[in-house]
Amino acid sequence: MGNYTGIFVAMIASRVSDQRQELGRFVRAHRERLSPAAIGLPAGSRRRTPGLRREEVAQICGLSATWYTWIEQGRDVSVSPTALARLAGALQLSRAERAYLFELAGKRDPEHRGPQDEELPPAAVDCVETIGAPAYILDATWTARSWNAKARRLFPGWLDQPGKPNLLRFIFLEPGARPLICEWETRARRVAAEFRAACSAHLDDPSLREFIGTLKRESPEFARFWDEHGVLGREGGERTFNHPQDGFLRYQQVTFNLAGSADFRLTILVPERRHPASKSRRTK
Repeated sequence: MGNYTGIFVAMIASRVSDQRQELGRFVRAHRERLSPAAIGLPAGSRRRTPGLRREEVAQICGLSATWYTWIEQGRDVSVSPTALARLAGALQLSRAERAYLFELAGKRDPEHRGPQDEELPPAAVDCVETIGAPAYILDATWTARSWNAKARRLFPGWLDQPGKPNLLRFIFLEPGARPLICEWETRARRVAAEFRAACSAHLDDPSLREFIGTLKRESPEFARFWDEHGVLGREGGERTFNHPQDGFLRYQQVTFNLAGSADFRLTILVPERRHPASKSRRTK
């Protein structure tokens, strides 16, 4: 058993080292791309390397030149989230580049907005309206931000309610969800495991922790499923319902992440196709 433990620890150490090396290469590449003129410095005539000097970047972001050099060299140094934020500003990183920087460093961006604060792009709202099947968009807490009329009809007690309709609160707290969703307990357990996987990047967010804590207090079933620590990817597949007006319904669920907005997911419930009988069967 000891040998396996040693191998596991070595694998983790190797991965961390690889991330540090990639962090150093990433920072260096962006330093070399940034011209002195971009930060108001004269270009000069004695620059032997492209872009800014290490000392210049270190001065801009308030780090010692030695400390900054160690970051580029991939050494085992700890950089605070505040210092990383200053470094991202000094290198004039885009939103995606900034997120990548913090991911490599294993730190949480202090300027990252909470999962419920991000705005849904207007084009995404328009997209949902044009879809001919039940469709809705969830944020990081699985609160619906947009949905179409067919989704509203499919989910009485959830998408036909005022306020901020949350999928988890609907499944675990709305009495009408149990007769609507076929094999409710199986689906509810899977949903809890999918949510744990989906929100892993935000588990240190206070608002998300409060949301999970409240739901655990209000729903013994959610508390039980959550404490099982199941983790599952949000996969598609068959979804069946016993609708109070439309009877038994069968769909295939597909889910997409919105480009540029990783916390938003578009879900479409595609009605089951009714294949016409084959010619040979019709002629019998």
